[in-house]
Amino acid sequence: MKLIRWGILIVLLVTYLLTLALYPTLPDVIASHWDASGMTNGYMPKFWGLITIPLIMTLCIGLFTLLPRIDPLRLNYAKFRNYYEGFVLIFAIFMLAIQLQVILWNAGHPVSPNLIIPIFCGILFIAAGSLVEHAEPNWFAGIRTPWTLNDPQVWKKTNERGGKLFKFAGVISCCGVLAGAYAIWFVVAPVLIVAVYTVVYSYSISRDNL
Repeated sequence: MKLIRWGILIVLLVTYLLTLALYPTLPDVIASHWDASGMTNGYMPKFWGLITIPLIMTLCIGLFTLLPRIDPLRLNYAKFRNYYEGFVLIFAIFMLAIQLQVILWNAGHPVSPNLIIPIFCGILFIAAGSLVEHAEPNWFAGIRTPWTLNDPQVWKKTNERGGKLFKFAGVISCCGVLAGAYAIWFVVAPVLIVAVYTVVYSYSISRDNL
């Protein structure tokens, strides 16, 4: 567990150090947004274009650190702590990959987000699936519906099935790297389907338990 925490810190520091090191070499206005076909359609001043992702990354990691401390069911986190912190590490790597894509593009090495986003979103979804599959009842991590939160058996069945489905969605997302302008659908559609399905599934098995 300490190794995972060190890994999170190292990835965060690498993101900032890499940004600072390459900051002087990049243009004053940088590409910061791309359309579905991977073409630039948005620009920002260099400072905000390069600091936004590290700031979001820092705030999210801070939030992930805080949530287990304020959760009324905080004691349950000990049962899946490695999966929780492992997900945070994968999230940090995901954010670093996005920052690298922005830096490389603006440094004259145009790596399309349609190559980066599907793969790293897929890896993130797989990590989320592992977290969901092993999560014990809590208020912040896992599939939380009124029915899972009210019944430990519904929680267990829903999160175990949902975790497997999120992993499958991650595999589909990775395949988006071959889809060009349609890559976004490989990332978004499977996750939305799984999210809707797990809500309906948790309600269904809750009704069966009545």
